[in-house]
Amino acid sequence: MTVKNHYVVLDGLRGVASLTVVVFHLCETYSLGDPFAQVINHGYLAVDFFFLLSGFVIAYAYDDRWGSMSQWEFYKRRLIRLQPMVVMGSVIGASLFYFQAGPVFSAVATTPIWKLLLVMVIGSTLVPVGKTLDIRGWTEMYPLNGPAWSLFFEYIANILYAAGVRKFPNRVLGILVLLAACFLVHVAVTSPRSGLIGGWSLDRNELQIGFARVAFPFFAGILLMRTGRYIHIKHAFAVCSLVLVCALAVPRFGDPQHMWVNGAYESICVILVFPLVVAIGAGEQRVDGVSIRIARFFGDLSYPLYITHYPLVYVYTSWVARDKVPAAVGTPVGALVLGASIAIAYTCLKLYDIPVRRWLSDTVR
Repeated sequence: MTVKNHYVVLDGLRGVASLTVVVFHLCETYSLGDPFAQVINHGYLAVDFFFLLSGFVIAYAYDDRWGSMSQWEFYKRRLIRLQPMVVMGSVIGASLFYFQAGPVFSAVATTPIWKLLLVMVIGSTLVPVGKTLDIRGWTEMYPLNGPAWSLFFEYIANILYAAGVRKFPNRVLGILVLLAACFLVHVAVTSPRSGLIGGWSLDRNELQIGFARVAFPFFAGILLMRTGRYIHIKHAFAVCSLVLVCALAVPRFGDPQHMWVNGAYESICVILVFPLVVAIGAGEQRVDGVSIRIARFFGDLSYPLYITHYPLVYVYTSWVARDKVPAAVGTPVGALVLGASIAIAYTCLKLYDIPVRRWLSDTVR
C-alpha cells in the first residue's frame, strides 16, 4: 500500500492536548475533588479531542484501502500502532505501584505482589478489570494506568468502523453523528459531575459516559475527513494550539445550583470548537518550517506521553496528600514530574515503541 502523508499540525495538536492532560492531572492533586477549585479545569476534554482526531486520521488512512485490505489487516495495524505502549504503561504502573502507598491509595500497601503482577498482565492486554482486582481503590478498569480506559473505547470505535461504519454513505453517517451529538449533550448536562468527565470504570453510568465521549467525536472525525471542508489560515498550529489550550483550561462554568451550564459548555467544545480546530489544522499545507518541526516533535511525543505519565502522577498525588505538601512547595516538584514524564515518554518512543512497532510490522504478516 502507498504511504500517505501525515497531517503534521493535527499530530502536533495531539501533543499539545497530551501536555495539557499531564498538567491537568498534576493540578488535580490540590483541588481535593472540588471542580471549582481545579486549575486547568477542563483538561479531561483532551480525550474527546483525541477521539475526534482518531476518527479523522483513521478515515484518511483507510477509507480508500478496503479493496486491498481485510479487516484482520486493519486490526493488526491498529494493534501494532497502539498495543506496545499499552504494555509499557502497564509495566511502568506496576514498577511505581508500591511508591504510591498512603492515605489516598490505602489499598496499595496491602496488595500482594502476585495480585499486582496479575493486574499488570491483564492491563497489558487491555482487558478491563472489575472491583475484585481494584488494587488501588479508585474503581478504575485499569488500576495501574488509569488513562488506558480511553484506549479501551478507542478499540471499540475502531472495530465498529471496520465492521460496518466504513461502508456508511455520508448521509447515513451524518444521521449517526447527529444522534451521537444528542446523546453526548444529554450525558453532559445530566451527569452528576455536570460534564463529560468519567468513563474509566466498569459500571453502567461510567460506561454510558465513555460511549458518549467516543461516539460523537470519532464518527464526526470520519465525516469531517470525508467532506474535506478544511479552513486555510496563517500560523495554523499556533492558532489552533491557543484555542485548544484555552478551551481545556478555562474555569468551571455555572454554580452548584446550575451545574448543567458546565455540561453545556463542554458539549459546545466537543461538538463545535474541536471540529473547527481540526478543520483549521487539516487546512495547513506546509510541510516544513519552525512551527511544523515543533508540531512534528509534539506529535511523536503525544501518545507515549499520554499513556505513560499517570503512574508518576499517582506517586506525586500520594506524596502531596501523605505529607500535606502546600502548593508553594509542591508546584516546583510538579514541574519536575512534568519534565520526567516527557523524558520517560521520549525514551520509550525512541528505544522501545518505534523499534518494537518496526519489528512487529516486519514479523507479523
